[in-house]
Amino acid sequence: MDLQQSPFIRELASSERKTRDKAVESLTAFLRSKRDLKLFDLLKIWKGLFYCFYHSDKPLVQQALARSLSYTLVPSLPEQMVLPFLRAFWITMSRDFHSLDRLRLDKYLFLIRCYVGVSFEYYLKRGGKSKRQSGNNSTESQKAKNKRKRERGEADSEVNGGSTSRRKTSSTSAVPVREGDEWAELEAYLDMLEDGPLSPLIFDPNPSKQLSNQEDENGALIKVPKGPDGIRYHLMDIWLDELEKCATEPDESSAGDDEESPATKLKEGVPMELLLRPIERLQSESPNKTVRTRAKETLADERLISWGVREPEKVEEGSDEEDEWGGIED
Repeated sequence: MDLQQSPFIRELASSERKTRDKAVESLTAFLRSKRDLKLFDLLKIWKGLFYCFYHSDKPLVQQALARSLSYTLVPSLPEQMVLPFLRAFWITMSRDFHSLDRLRLDKYLFLIRCYVGVSFEYYLKRGGKSKRQSGNNSTESQKAKNKRKRERGEADSEVNGGSTSRRKTSSTSAVPVREGDEWAELEAYLDMLEDGPLSPLIFDPNPSKQLSNQEDENGALIKVPKGPDGIRYHLMDIWLDELEKCATEPDESSAGDDEESPATKLKEGVPMELLLRPIERLQSESPNKTVRTRAKETLADERLISWGVREPEKVEEGSDEEDEWGGIED
């Protein structure tokens, strides 16, 4: 079966909503039934999706299709398929971005925005759920441990005539979950971005040898292209916008200050240090001055200050006077 020419791939570009929805359902069912798909197969699917999206017309159709391919499709994938599917997306976007003309560029930028948003939403939700479960498990484990201690104490009291003997804690007690493990999936996703579109480098200084057909089909050695800069700039522009949608909540303590843009605060436990790491690497390691400047502007966003992630920069006294224009000298 040629995945790129399959009917549901072509029908995704239909102007009829019912046809598109049916095509998304067919694609989801196909991906759910093929849990052993390799990256090479997913790249074939994304090549078909890329050109299907290329030929979609009318802004409303394009936006609806972009949301269907992201917010509808990604959360419904099997867990083990999500990261490979996202990797195939970023490989395809990075590889074919230069082929886009000016008229079609905006809709692909919107598709990229949707994928940044759904990725944040998916991994933050999973990490938060994992953190809550580990917390509950730790509490339950501690309660069970205390109960066993009490039972052992009562038994010792009966045997020793009321005197309790001290015993070492059982070596079979639950191993504590290391702090940060709940965000392992998010970190793996960010690692992939840092090795690809958000890499500080614009090329691989140690390129691997050309892959054989067998290695291509295996998919293990296929890397995400580094860049291009157009995607880097776009990601930095939308990074905090998409984070704000899923990582913040209304700040009731500041409600009413500004009705047009109500204050928000970070949800508890959001790993902002991890989420900002790719941008910080661009600022400190990119050889491109423009990239470093754009990264610095992103990290200086006022929202990071209002969320308590960063402190406002202190302006040195007299700096304003030095920057003032003194007119044209004679």
